[in-house]
Amino acid sequence: MCGGRGTRLDAPVEKPLVDICGRPMLDRVAAALRDSSVGTVRAVTSPHTPNTRERAADLGLDPIEAPGDGYVSDLDFALDRVSRPVVTVVSDLPLVAPEHVDAVVAAADGGAATACVPVELKRDLGASIDDALVFDHEGTAVCPTGLGVVGPAGADADIDAETNAGTDTDADTDTDSTMYLSADSRLALNVNRPTDIALAEDRCE
Repeated sequence: MCGGRGTRLDAPVEKPLVDICGRPMLDRVAAALRDSSVGTVRAVTSPHTPNTRERAADLGLDPIEAPGDGYVSDLDFALDRVSRPVVTVVSDLPLVAPEHVDAVVAAADGGAATACVPVELKRDLGASIDDALVFDHEGTAVCPTGLGVVGPAGADADIDAETNAGTDTDADTDTDSTMYLSADSRLALNVNRPTDIALAEDRCE
């Protein structure tokens, strides 16, 4: 998912094209997906990210041009054009790795899953936190990472649970989506603000 405006980052380029250790975030996320068990990788762009669409095409990602009306709307638009279940990941998660993708797919087990991290982990790292996304999971404050699996067609609750990840929508505690809770710092670094860039670059592999 790479069609948002990225206004909080205030970068000179479109958010998915911000470099982390010399590579655009889009390139990093695409590489992680391609090295995972995922079969086909596509980029969901929008009129807000024309340069990202060009880069996605260069990478062979076969872009889906969504309307750009917001994460949830654009995700629904894309889901109507692909087979499910489907892995979704936001482009501002530059340290996501193939093993993260495969672990969430395994947790979904053919259904839906949402990868989350403890809020305390993000605070310890100094990473930005969107308070609107924080919710309680078995007594622990957690927030979505932006990585997840949307279940088979017809499982609308699964879509609702997954679309929290990395978005500006309210957090959802729908139990139809399996929780994949991780303490891996790489999943705790969504690049939403300038300070997050330095945190991510300190942890590049």
